Amino acid sequence: MPQAQGVPPGSRGDRRAGRSVSVSRRLVLDLVRTRAPISRVELAEATGLTQAAISHAVRALIDEGLLRETGVREYTGGKPRVMLTLDRLARCSVGIQLGADWIVVVVVDARGFVVARTRVRGARSRDPRDVVATLAEQVDVLLTAADVDRSAVVGVGLAVAGALDLDEGAVLVSRTLERWQRFPVRTALAEATGLPVVLDNDATAAAIGEFWSGRIPGSAAHCTIYMGASIGAGIVIAGSVYRGASSNTGPLGRMRLHRDHRSPGATVEDLAAPRAVAARARAAVAAGRSSIAQLSVDGDPFTDFAAVATAAVHGDPLSVALVEESAEYLADAAVAVANILDLDSLVLAGPSFTTAGSLYLTIVERRLEEEFFAAAKHRVRVSLSPQTADAAAVGAASLVLQEELAPRHLGAPGGRSGLSSAAL
Repeated sequence: MPQAQGVPPGSRGDRRAGRSVSVSRRLVLDLVRTRAPISRVELAEATGLTQAAISHAVRALIDEGLLRETGVREYTGGKPRVMLTLDRLARCSVGIQLGADWIVVVVVDARGFVVARTRVRGARSRDPRDVVATLAEQVDVLLTAADVDRSAVVGVGLAVAGALDLDEGAVLVSRTLERWQRFPVRTALAEATGLPVVLDNDATAAAIGEFWSGRIPGSAAHCTIYMGASIGAGIVIAGSVYRGASSNTGPLGRMRLHRDHRSPGATVEDLAAPRAVAARARAAVAAGRSSIAQLSVDGDPFTDFAAVATAAVHGDPLSVALVEESAEYLADAAVAVANILDLDSLVLAGPSFTTAGSLYLTIVERRLEEEFFAAAKHRVRVSLSPQTADAAAVGAASLVLQEELAPRHLGAPGGRSGLSSAAL
């Protein structure tokens, strides 16, 4: 970085100047990323920076290959303006959602768009070392398929359900990934891929992806409820991830509910998760209830849940009742979180919302309209993630990219392997 003019090297003013250049660079990158094509004049108006500061930042970013000029736009009563856009493959990242029953791997470009994707067999009963080797192979395959230069890849984001030790880069406790407990997954994956790796919780990663994409305003009190095999909550308040004392916030599925006399003290996951829906479906069919849902022969809960969700969308009465029951239990938790945090934004994300997400959305919206404590002041905007199945993987990839391409203060997880702000 060029030395600031008229500032003694190493002085406090020098450090302020360096920070100023860095902030200008990130502001420009973020605006071009989210509003391109955009001119230098529009960048100055949007940021409040001087034309000189914008010109300096833009020139440096063009020299780095991050920005490019993309034609001229005529403006009535003014000079034509040269428009700027982001070179989408100048920086990329890999995102991995490590699930018990499926693993999603994505390559994301600098705009946050998925340019390559694959899904492989889950990690539930597999040797972690074998899975890591498979993931490294899949990363190579996807980068080749997307024609991404490996030098443009800034790192890998890894999203996992469960209690994590982000300092050690390992899973501490997981109901669905018991063989992975205490396995140094972050270090192992970094060594296998040759890339820096960031580890985070799947729900937190999904929330980061929603925020970083621009779908969540920077001032929002936001929660993403993520439902895969388990249920978690990622929380972003005014642009900062709320992580708690050990970065293990959001195990929403562990919340106990007392509304069901049949299962007093059962948890949200016991009542609302896919395996619970599948169990009730099989019990109902065994008891003689009719349904168009084609349940699996071997009783696989996630295959059965997918069948119930599909049948519910097609109006099968039993399946609709089962999904709506699950949604009511999930809404209990959503209302509690919304009231405690005074949310104004809530997103449903995760593979379990892929098929019947609209049914869950309707019930969660209704319950919040009826029971949100601050409803007289404001409403909670509830929506489905546009990338329900890939939300955690895309969010993990976004976590890697956001330090370079966005000036937002989400905050990185507590520990990483081979990744630093300088590396980005």
